[in-house]
Order: sequence, then structure tokens, then C-alpha cells
Amino acid sequence: MRVALHTRLKPGREEEYERAHREVPPDLVQAIKDAGAHEWTIWRSGLDLFHVIDCDDYAALLAALEDLPVNVAWQARMAGYLDVVHDYSGEGAAKGLPVVWHLE
Repeated sequence: MRVALHTRLKPGREEEYERAHREVPPDLVQAIKDAGAHEWTIWRSGLDLFHVIDCDDYAALLAALEDLPVNVAWQARMAGYLDVVHDYSGEGAAKGLPVVWHLE
């Protein structure tokens, strides 16, 4: 399944956010893959971030990562950069962007 998400940066944090993503911890990358993600791409337009995640099951992905120490530490770091954060709670699975159109 593919899921699209929207998060937003705090003004002035763009460079730090991008720099952090050049240094994603390898154990976090492996945990994301182990939780069923096949791809995760983030695009930035100004302060707006758009994520597309290709995964087996988004709710299961969030549940597997929510309390994982490496992800908790990463999310705490990201919270310093973001005004709108990625929601890892049970309700977060329903907060993906709705599909309006898809080219087959």
C-alpha cells in the first residue's frame, strides 16, 4: 500500500532538517524496513513536507515503530524541526492524505 503524508517545518529549520536526513541512523533505516516499509520518499516545498510511503500495512508500520527506542529518539530530534509532526499513534494511521486521482 502507498500512503501520502503532510508535515510542516518550523521556519528557519530547513537546512537542519535536510542535514539530519543525510544522517538517518542505519539502525532506524533497518527498523523501518523490518516494519514493512519498502520505500519512503520526502519532498519539500518551502516549509511543507510531503511523504510517500510504500509499505505492507501502514498501521502495522506505525505500531512497530511507535515505541522503538531508535525511532523515539529520532522523533524527538525531528520535533525540534517540525510544526506539524508525523503521528505514530493509533490514530495516525488514518491521517494519510486522501487520494484524489491516480493514473493507472
